[in-house]
Amino acid sequence: MKATIFYGPRDIRVKEVPDPKIQNPDEAIVKVTYSCICGSDLWPYRGLVKRDAPSRIGHEFMGVVEEVGPAVKNVRAGDLVVAPFTPVDGTCPECLAGMSSACRNRESWGAGDLDGCQGEKIRVPMADGSLFKIPKDKAPESLMTALLPLSDVLCTGHHAAVSAGVGLGKTVAVVGDGAVGLCAVAASHRLGAKQIILISTHEDRAKIGKQFGATDIVEKREEEAVAAIKKMTGDLGVDCALECVGLPASWKTVFGAVRAGGNIGFVGVPVGVPDIAVRKLLDSNVGVKGGIAPAATYIPQLMPDVLAGKLDVSAVFTKTVALKDIAEGYRAMDERKEIKVLVKP
Repeated sequence: MKATIFYGPRDIRVKEVPDPKIQNPDEAIVKVTYSCICGSDLWPYRGLVKRDAPSRIGHEFMGVVEEVGPAVKNVRAGDLVVAPFTPVDGTCPECLAGMSSACRNRESWGAGDLDGCQGEKIRVPMADGSLFKIPKDKAPESLMTALLPLSDVLCTGHHAAVSAGVGLGKTVAVVGDGAVGLCAVAASHRLGAKQIILISTHEDRAKIGKQFGATDIVEKREEEAVAAIKKMTGDLGVDCALECVGLPASWKTVFGAVRAGGNIGFVGVPVGVPDIAVRKLLDSNVGVKGGIAPAATYIPQLMPDVLAGKLDVSAVFTKTVALKDIAEGYRAMDERKEIKVLVKP
């Protein structure tokens, strides 16, 4: 079978690798029907984060189960499934408490001897906790690209909104117009926010943001963006500021945009972000909450709305490539020519 291999910064290749085989009773083999490139895949691609090389890469996928181990109970061969971006057991105390991203047995796709998903097939550990069945009778082909974001970006954007306490009547600012930020807009709209301000200086991304529920677009950055948000909110600031980038400038913006007593929900993978001063939180009464999204917890909550057509963020996929051309997809996202690239093996 063919799979994507990371060989180093800006060196992505598709190579022949052995077909995966079940190694433990709780595992499954899935034939990948769709995968995609994540913004976090770009950190090692750009050389900003170290990654073992050569190594398999990719952590967002859906597919059809080909084989299951004898201990697997929740899925069987032939099932259409989607997986969260980290394999989890679904049974430890943290998983049962709804924080599956802190699973005691959590693994990482493409780390150690675990497959990455940007390939034709993948071995799935802890299949009962890591695979979620999609009812085929409710999932026509036209919904496939709406279901795939459940593996990561939709759940991650939702986590930003939930962490910040977005709800009915709230005012929200979203910092980041990538796939996660746009999904945070959709999540905020779903949760009932009355005003959703998206910071975006890209017309194409702003257009999708409006489609997803943004009420206002701020075409400025940092201090100018904060000033615009303050003006829109009567010099108060927003109830909820969603950090979906992970850079120092985006953190400065959310702190400037949120009102005293408001909340920041953060999901951007931090790169070069300084520690937050506790005194800053004391003086402002601002709450800061977020982190790695518990996707395995959110998938069952969000899937019904996706299947019903009420939550469709498939517009974040602005380019589709065949697996053999995945290096082209990485280049397009690296150069910000595309928001998110869909990969079809």
